[in-house]
Amino acid sequence: MKSSHKAVATTAISRLFVLELNAGNIHVMNTDGSDRRTIVTGCHLPDGIVVDVDAGHIYWSNMGIPNLNDGSIERADFDGKNRKAIVAQGKTHTPKQIILEKRAGKLYWCDREGMRVMRSNLDGSQIETLVESGKGDADSRDQRRWCVGLAIDPKFQKIYWSQKGPDNGGLGRIFRANVEIPAGQTAANRSDIEVFVDGLPEPIDLELDLNKRILYWTDRGDPPRGNTVNRTSIDNGSHEPEILVSHLMEGIGIALDVSNDRMFVTDFAGSIYTARLDGSEERNFLYAQGNLTGIAYAEIPQEK
Repeated sequence: MKSSHKAVATTAISRLFVLELNAGNIHVMNTDGSDRRTIVTGCHLPDGIVVDVDAGHIYWSNMGIPNLNDGSIERADFDGKNRKAIVAQGKTHTPKQIILEKRAGKLYWCDREGMRVMRSNLDGSQIETLVESGKGDADSRDQRRWCVGLAIDPKFQKIYWSQKGPDNGGLGRIFRANVEIPAGQTAANRSDIEVFVDGLPEPIDLELDLNKRILYWTDRGDPPRGNTVNRTSIDNGSHEPEILVSHLMEGIGIALDVSNDRMFVTDFAGSIYTARLDGSEERNFLYAQGNLTGIAYAEIPQEK
């Protein structure tokens, strides 16, 4: 007896998910800014966003009000429905960039005033602190301790994160460590942390091209080294940054589409930029869109 079920043909459409901090909205659009729709409203100062294509979910971080320690992480479907808080307010202080490690079934994020790199299961359970750069109110006033952006290299099980430093202070740094805390050590005293790049204006979000082993990041400090998109190899000895894009108005979010040789970048003045991965052919295709923070690129399956 033949099955009556027919295989459904699908195709994929390239989409951008963008966070608007001031309005608390999440927008989805085509990669040229067309077909823009608002799918989530009422977010509590959203900052980082990541897409789980297979599960049909988006995850985002809400910074909350820093002195209230009321940050949270939420999840919804691609269309914004079935919205759910998975890390409740107060379980993380000021969550910033959030990333997905699908094979391990983990979400990773940086906690700015909490001065931590953290992770949990995809349902928000089993919250752990992997790095703790400070503790208490006095430490949290030192912006050199603020953890902001992060990326994971699954090949060598390394984690990279930025600590932004004071505004335009030239004290921003990107660190590297093993994903797992060495045996017998803690998030606060682990000995495997190394400074990967230092002397940066204000490094913010990170992205890794795992094929070419290159780390990209935004910097919102002053020109000439700030308000830029930068990159460097994660394997070669020298980690001198290469400036790819400049003249941003406080660059924040970055997303890579490696297979199509392009990046997408947001800034706090409300622009969305695209460029090739080497920084060429840069263009601003949306502007004055509010205070934009996180951005994610994904190829979303669609029924034909």
